[in-house]
Amino acid sequence: MVQEVRTFIKHHEVTSNIQKENQNSDSIRMLKEFNELSYKLDKTRSILHTAGNIEVGNTPHEIIEETKMYKLLHYRPLVSKTVKIPILVVYALINKSYILDLQSDKSWIRNLLSQGFDIYLIDWKTPTSNDKYVSFDDYVNCYIDDCVELIKGKNAVDRITLHGYCMGATMAVIYTTLHQEKIRNLATIAPVIDTKKDTTVIGNLSRYMNIDKMFEAIGNLPAEQLYACYSALKPFKQGVNKYFNLVENIDNEPFVQNFLRIEKWLYDTPPIAGETFRQWIKDIYQKNLLISNELMIGDKHIELSQIKVPLLNIVAEEDHLVSSNCSAPLNEAVSSSDKRLMRFHTGHVGLIASSYSQNNVLPKVGQWLKARSY
Repeated sequence: MVQEVRTFIKHHEVTSNIQKENQNSDSIRMLKEFNELSYKLDKTRSILHTAGNIEVGNTPHEIIEETKMYKLLHYRPLVSKTVKIPILVVYALINKSYILDLQSDKSWIRNLLSQGFDIYLIDWKTPTSNDKYVSFDDYVNCYIDDCVELIKGKNAVDRITLHGYCMGATMAVIYTTLHQEKIRNLATIAPVIDTKKDTTVIGNLSRYMNIDKMFEAIGNLPAEQLYACYSALKPFKQGVNKYFNLVENIDNEPFVQNFLRIEKWLYDTPPIAGETFRQWIKDIYQKNLLISNELMIGDKHIELSQIKVPLLNIVAEEDHLVSSNCSAPLNEAVSSSDKRLMRFHTGHVGLIASSYSQNNVLPKVGQWLKARSY
């Protein structure tokens, strides 16, 4: 009996020592994790404070025309011989155009330059309160047309390739219906075409806006309201989860640099001219006039069936800003015999500013364009 008691006591002492060792080990582990998290949070806070200073849009270029409403950029060639037909990129009026030139290894512009294309880009300026009545007619028939004419003269060509992204793609489509004799190829990325088929949050919000009252009350759409709309698209991903990912990857320099550039672009949201935004919401989203050939730009109807030039339409299947089913109907609406719809399994930004874009999208886009640029 005494031996059994001694054995029990000894076993209890051993068990207690093990538990103490485990508790000490847990404490050390928890302290280590706490210190690591504190380090990551401090580093994240410090990096975010300098996010606005990160460089973007570094591909060498010159400004060949500057007006009150836009700058026309011409990118320096990266190869000795470029294709004959120059490309004019029409960016959206939302956010800033450097998303197309985010960083050297994820630049839509640089990739096309390396494939031998001669690239121009319309970099829209921020409208002032005096520009509240600037309309689609101004953007399409004045600003875009002026740039097209300048590029034609500079390159001694009769026609150019017009290449638009998102809202800019829709403007490129509208321009082509009115000035087709100046366009060799039309290449669109995520154009807003048939808004009845747009199932995104933006599409649904647009249907219920009292846009006339908004225009009367505030004129230009403020940047804050536009960013609030974007934040509502994926509130957890855009508001919380992305910062968790940043903290977890704070020592991964390529991840951090890419995060900061995207973050800068997301917050770099200019206002939109009031009348243009009113037309965009009321005529295109609410009344769906573009696909029904009832949209009026100036004094002319926009009829998509008038488009006969080669068309390349590029859409993202996981696009949360413009549903691919909203963009795809363009191919059926035009009369072009040479037309192609390219679908990719990525999102709105991933389509143009990602490794996936560089490896999967741009090689196919470049191949299609090059075959039609001589």
